[in-house]
Amino acid sequence: MTSLAGAGPFAGQSIAELAGRLRNGGTTARTLAESALAAATEFGPALNCYVTVDNDGALRAAERADRELADGHDRGPLHGIPVAVKDLIDTEGLRTTRGSWHFGYHVPKADAAVVTALRTAGAVIVGKTHTHQFAYGPTGDVAHNGPARNPYDQTRMTGGSSSGSAAAVAAGLVPAALGTDTGGSVRIPAALCGIVGLRPTQGTLPGTGVFPLSASLDSVGPMAATVADTALLFDALTGHRTPAASITGLRVGVVRSDETEQIVPAQAEALERALAALRSAGFVINETWISDLADHNMLYRNIQGPEARAVHADRVANAPEGFEPEILVRLAQAAEVPGWEYISAMRERAQERDYFPQRVDMDLLVLPTVPIEAPPIGARDIDLGADYTNPVTALLALNAPWSVLGVPAISVPVPGAGLPGSVQLVGRAGGDAHVLAAAATLAAHL
Repeated sequence: MTSLAGAGPFAGQSIAELAGRLRNGGTTARTLAESALAAATEFGPALNCYVTVDNDGALRAAERADRELADGHDRGPLHGIPVAVKDLIDTEGLRTTRGSWHFGYHVPKADAAVVTALRTAGAVIVGKTHTHQFAYGPTGDVAHNGPARNPYDQTRMTGGSSSGSAAAVAAGLVPAALGTDTGGSVRIPAALCGIVGLRPTQGTLPGTGVFPLSASLDSVGPMAATVADTALLFDALTGHRTPAASITGLRVGVVRSDETEQIVPAQAEALERALAALRSAGFVINETWISDLADHNMLYRNIQGPEARAVHADRVANAPEGFEPEILVRLAQAAEVPGWEYISAMRERAQERDYFPQRVDMDLLVLPTVPIEAPPIGARDIDLGADYTNPVTALLALNAPWSVLGVPAISVPVPGAGLPGSVQLVGRAGGDAHVLAAAATLAAHL
């Protein structure tokens, strides 16, 4: 099957390059929007990465961006840049389905806070991207409108739940996109599609106007082809420039655990290439054994499940037919978690957030983002390699622990043959600037 990775007009073009052309007269915001809209029409259906494309709204926003630049009103690096938004995040006047029949005709009356931030920064929103139904899954192949498809191989998963955002960026249909991450839903599709995805420190970005999966674990996250573009999007979302962070003297540990030992050869090779790149950049890498990732994954399940069930209790009771069967099964399983286990998990999570940084005394951790390569769409209970047969378990295994701890984590692609490989850099709470700086250094040395 023909690869669509990089097939679109924005492949290989950084936001900084596009911004420079906008300001020197080499292009216009309208031209960029027209390119993004044409690419959505040409390639979007094959990838099933868009749910709604906003032709009229995007062109109006682009024309406004051009007028403002002509009048000397420059909103910054994202001014006039096309961006896509996950279909879980509210956009005023633009359909937001949340991947479900229940909200097939839902049109929000207000923007989510992060969308307001994008518009304030001058970004042009071209459409809403595919999400795993209600963001309840890491595979990206379960939604009312069918599976999203990986640009590298359309028979394979994009990962989820920010499936369409990853596919659109990887295909070059837009320079950047927004996703959400509860247990890895930005980092996992970024890894499987060969782009960059950042989960910021918990609470850094507002969740107002974002439909919840698990309110105490959810986070909005930026996605782009490069670390630099991801950082620009993050700055726009926070409303201020991330301060330059020195990486000199950072204590770096490569995570060793039962889970990191269960990775397929391609991901093991990607990790070794990343470690070699970090060493060439001057980092000293320490072996860091973490024996309780499985415990953190259990905390994740005992928090996320009950919180998701609470969100959907009425719909499960009154309109169960609107759920995809797999989602309904997961919600039924979530209902089996006793209340005392949820309360206990919340207490243990709070303790771990205080204790883990002392116990694992590193500024930065390095590990694979996912233990496997992108599985075939619809694959369940098959041999995925590395002792995994369930893609849900496999894809969450190395991501959910950092969600529980609330720390920043970024997935960085590692070039290689075949399907994309990646590594994940994990920092301390509040250390987003260090994570981005280290990721940029890694990318420059790969």
